[in-house]
Amino acid sequence: MSRSIQRIATWWREYRGTLLFLVLMLGFRSAWADWVMVPTGSMNPTILEGDRVLIDKHVFGLRIPFTHLHLTAGADPARGDIVVFDSPTDGTSLVKRVIGVPGDVVSLEDEHLSVNGHAARYTARDAAALRGLLAETSRQHPLVLREAGLGAAHDILILPGRPARRSIPSVVVPPGMYFMMGDNRDNSADSRYFGFVPRSDIVGRATRVLVSLDPDHHHAPRSARFLAPLG
Repeated sequence: MSRSIQRIATWWREYRGTLLFLVLMLGFRSAWADWVMVPTGSMNPTILEGDRVLIDKHVFGLRIPFTHLHLTAGADPARGDIVVFDSPTDGTSLVKRVIGVPGDVVSLEDEHLSVNGHAARYTARDAAALRGLLAETSRQHPLVLREAGLGAAHDILILPGRPARRSIPSVVVPPGMYFMMGDNRDNSADSRYFGFVPRSDIVGRATRVLVSLDPDHHHAPRSARFLAPLG
């Protein structure tokens, strides 16, 4: 046996356990569950910059690791789900809320959302009570509204002084496609800008915050957000 083959055999005996562990761990993260770090405020106030969010991947169908090929069909994303998907623009991972599922008619008029002719109801919330918004966002005098009537009620953020697409004409969500929007309605690149998202590009459902590190305070932990659900 040559010296190089002996070295390879020795390396394999010493590190095969570690290599197998890494392959299994990466496969688990690729196909079953993973976490993502959220660097932007497009989902404020539900998700904050610095949140590490747990992603349930198998709920939308078990995939072959490291691919988008599904072994099982799984559930379809529902209106109101917070999901991770590959951006139609550049393929980067994005976290947004499902606003429209296939067949839905979606419209937005001056920040007021309607789906299938049903208008969302809005209730003003106390923006001063929010904890964790970055100082840059707070300086924009945000408004917080409770959006209800189109699924699970949740808070959205409005930035009145920021240029944004606050109205869109009625659109019908095509088969196999989904319409996404960020909860931070005036600071989110979403389906208003890049269009519908294919079902095959939706990676998983965001379920809770694992840990959160505050960029405004030297990445100190936000203890109140530890394991906080996103429901």
